[in-house]
Amino acid sequence: MMKNRFKTGCRLMGGLSVLVLLTVLAACSKDADMDNDSEDKTDVIDVVDEADDTYKTDESDETDETEGVGNSPCTDVANYIFKEKNGLVNVEFENAQFPDGWVLKDDGDSFSGKGYMVWEGDQYLGSPGNGKTSFKIEIKNTGTYRFLWKSAVKSGNSGSDHNDTWLRFNDADDFYAQKDDSIVYPKDTGKTPNPEGASKDGWFKIYRSGNNLDFKWQSSTFDNNGHNIYVVFAKAGVYTMEISARSSGHGIDRFILFNDSITQADAISDDANLSETRCN
Repeated sequence: MMKNRFKTGCRLMGGLSVLVLLTVLAACSKDADMDNDSEDKTDVIDVVDEADDTYKTDESDETDETEGVGNSPCTDVANYIFKEKNGLVNVEFENAQFPDGWVLKDDGDSFSGKGYMVWEGDQYLGSPGNGKTSFKIEIKNTGTYRFLWKSAVKSGNSGSDHNDTWLRFNDADDFYAQKDDSIVYPKDTGKTPNPEGASKDGWFKIYRSGNNLDFKWQSSTFDNNGHNIYVVFAKAGVYTMEISARSSGHGIDRFILFNDSITQADAISDDANLSETRCN
């Protein structure tokens, strides 16, 4: 009988041991499952965080990008106002609204910006006011500015043909050309003397010369006696620079206005900052 009780006790203890072992195994299995769930959730969170970071980067890039020129949000070139800064206005000529006849081209490698504009319509050698476009310029530092543009002969092989375009500053306080002590004014402004060669209704014929037909900085008027071009802005404000087609095949890349606080070499440098713009 004692033997039977001993056997029964052993069976009970064995059963309890098995039960305890199963309980421990179940607990371990549950802990392992919980650990696995936690790792999965961490992975998901990491992916979401990475996606958020990527989205924020894209959004930040879009915010930093500005349209127009000179870090301006203005997207319509017809509304550009180019801002003078530290005595310099520096503008890519293609940044305006042009009528039919003006063509944007990008052949060669001596232009800057997107390309250059060339007049391919009829010639208006004695009648300014055709194929007109304009640029709004905001002046803060008043005074006298010299005008220059970078242009090329894009038709024929003569440096004295297809080399000019009309220019006018009708609302400036003065617009004249000078060489040493000689000063001349556009015709039909009531001011004299006037230059030899074409001029009418306040417009100067602005030409470039020389056998090198590629782009270079030169803006002259007065036939066979090149005078430099100057504009006077007596008050701070917005002024209008007008361009009118004259010779076909005259390509224009860039223009500048600069006062005596900056040298010509610095003004025409490729390192010079383009003028910032604001919307009209």
